[in-house]
Amino acid sequence: MKEIKKIAVLTSGGDSPGMNAAIRAVVRTGINEGYEMVGSIRGYHGLISGEIVPLHSRSVSNIIQRGGTILKSARCKAFYEKEERKKAYEKMQTIGIDALVVIGGDGTFTGAKLFGKEYGIPIVGLPGTIDNDLYGTDFTIGYDTAINTVMEAVDKLRDTAYSHDRLFIIEVMGRDAGFIALRSGIATGAEIILVPESPTYIDEMLYKLEKDWKKNKTSGIIIVSEGDDSGGAMEVEREINEHFPDFETRVSILGHIQRGGSPSAMDRVLASTLGNAAIMTIKDGVSGVMLGMVDNEVELTSFEKSIKHHQHIDLELLDMARVLAI
Repeated sequence: MKEIKKIAVLTSGGDSPGMNAAIRAVVRTGINEGYEMVGSIRGYHGLISGEIVPLHSRSVSNIIQRGGTILKSARCKAFYEKEERKKAYEKMQTIGIDALVVIGGDGTFTGAKLFGKEYGIPIVGLPGTIDNDLYGTDFTIGYDTAINTVMEAVDKLRDTAYSHDRLFIIEVMGRDAGFIALRSGIATGAEIILVPESPTYIDEMLYKLEKDWKKNKTSGIIIVSEGDDSGGAMEVEREINEHFPDFETRVSILGHIQRGGSPSAMDRVLASTLGNAAIMTIKDGVSGVMLGMVDNEVELTSFEKSIKHHQHIDLELLDMARVLAI
């Protein structure tokens, strides 16, 4: 491996709160270790087009508290093409970039794995996604902020539900994983939580609602993960209205609000810790790995393993939530 002098950092895929804190940690640790630091704008697109900006200590001032990413982010399908990766490599050679730190999720690490194997570029990854579904880390950067955003929104909606005797069906992000729905549902005392990892039996849901109303429950909250097999919040509302026409229901789809906002203290600390460790990992000559936090210790997981495996939801928590919602 040739001597590393210049390291680029990029953010790719969906943005998540804490990405800026991670960029800050990568840049300042890199500078402290004697590396020249640069940023690729809009993820892998920047590598292909050569849209690279210098990053100094002051470049990352006053960003630890900001949501989103100062380097912009995008999904780059072109990077799956061998010819486009070749263009990125040639641009990197021209600019003098010797190593990469990539912040993102599955798609980001898939591209990093291919690129690293083809050209021997030292690459490490940080788990930046609100879904919390990456294998090799207890928590991903942005997840804690996202569930707190959902919790605050649901708390406000419950006030309205109670005041008007309404049943709110709230759809949250999680196309393939129900971590956001589960944790936010427990935190808000949701009567029903629907997640992709557990089959949704409409008859059971309707039976529970009927029991609740017989116990004089006049309002309620149902949290639905967007990837749940029920078909989403609108379909759940249709089923309820069909069987209980007297129920007053409302649907609220929280959408991309879950990705924004100032990161929580937990996300800032997680991003800072992993960002610092990313530079030290490259310095130690390690490549092709995602850095995660497992049992409060930094752990390295190969891109191959982090892509092929997914963190599993704790279904015992789902059972607990059902008990607490009686």
